[in-house]
Amino acid sequence: MKQQNQTSATGTSRRKFLKQGGALAAGSALASINVPKVHAGEDNTIRLALIGCGGRGSGAAGNAMDASGGPVKLHAMADLFENRLNHSHKALSEKYKDQVDVPSDRKFSGFDAFRHAIDTLRPGSGDVALLTAYSYIRPTHLDYAVERGVNVFMEKPFAPDPGGLHRMLRAGEKADKKNLKIAAGLMCRHSVARQALIQKIRDGELGDIQLVRAYRMGRGAWLKSRKPDQNEVEWQIRNRVYFLWGGSGRFIEYLIHQIDECCWIKDAWPVSAHGLGGRTPNNTSCGQNFDTYSIEYTFADGSTALVNSRDIPKCYNDFSTFVHGTKRAAQFSGNIHAATVHTYKDHRTESDNIDWKAGKEPCTPWQAEWNVLLEKIRRNEPHNETARAVYADLASVMGRAAVHSGKIITWDEVMASNFQFCPNVDDLTFDSPAPVTADAQGHCPVPIPGQWSEV
Repeated sequence: MKQQNQTSATGTSRRKFLKQGGALAAGSALASINVPKVHAGEDNTIRLALIGCGGRGSGAAGNAMDASGGPVKLHAMADLFENRLNHSHKALSEKYKDQVDVPSDRKFSGFDAFRHAIDTLRPGSGDVALLTAYSYIRPTHLDYAVERGVNVFMEKPFAPDPGGLHRMLRAGEKADKKNLKIAAGLMCRHSVARQALIQKIRDGELGDIQLVRAYRMGRGAWLKSRKPDQNEVEWQIRNRVYFLWGGSGRFIEYLIHQIDECCWIKDAWPVSAHGLGGRTPNNTSCGQNFDTYSIEYTFADGSTALVNSRDIPKCYNDFSTFVHGTKRAAQFSGNIHAATVHTYKDHRTESDNIDWKAGKEPCTPWQAEWNVLLEKIRRNEPHNETARAVYADLASVMGRAAVHSGKIITWDEVMASNFQFCPNVDDLTFDSPAPVTADAQGHCPVPIPGQWSEV
């Protein structure tokens, strides 16, 4: 089965927001939504507190302020690192001059900054806490936001381990009882093009789904050793994507979207996973990631999803998701989450074999998820994506654990597991012992299949 080459990347990720001033981050907004202006406080303005001020968080704040349906203002900002907060504030203020109202007394930095920012919001109103910091601390932030009674938008990954993810499930249940709205950053679920193909799949136009194939293969990056004058905890947090405890590792950071797509296509969560992976012989990275991950997920009906990741330069690159039914195949997703959505006449996935293409989307899926969230808030309609998002992350953890351990990992195992990489995450400071200890050469422990466990 030949995949279309996705080597030429022309899209722009939200992580580049701060470099490009947000010009491409938000996308076009949906046509004006005629909804009653209620449940957002006396002046109908929804206030935002941004917790985590990197490119992804800044992009999410931009999407919120670009959304249709009523006024939205950025009210407070928080980040562990003051320089990131100031950089984000400058970029957002330049692009959204009239919507950024964050004076110095509503700018917070440090480990407890999230509490101060959330405390500026109005419980029971339409206000939203944007939880866009790193995944190691997302469960802590979600717990506090739900306790305070404010709505939430939270980015992926959601937690690095089963213990943190189950904590989030419990917080989601509490949010339901408080009628809070929670949106999760698996934005492809809000893609109109993908929703159209899902409907075709549900209507049986592809036949019974036998196989889903997902690829994200690029040049990757390795982590250099910590400098002697760098605080070890700070170094690991700033480089969180290279550490399993800090940012879920590179595999989940990038592949959770496509794993979620596989499960959405199947309308089910996998029952088991096994896989292979490893590092190239010349790998000198001081982080914990493998260079390759290849996972086979099995669903209850016996069908499979193959998810492949490779981070090695000078190799064939691909970024796509394909689905095969008993009748024919389709492409579900394209380069940098592009809505490359079409069906084929048979199983040959070539451009000259396409028989249907999805129409142009009215806005980016990043924008669409915010349009939906804010509409639900103003209409006071149920909206809680916590469980679906957490299950997608548990499926991702399941696959990562299968590769790292060299064992078959089951859904029942991850659902029963309370494993945590960093049990003291709520109390972590720069003075704490580092969650991962490097050896004399500065290299942190790398999973060894047959010896490693993370479930």
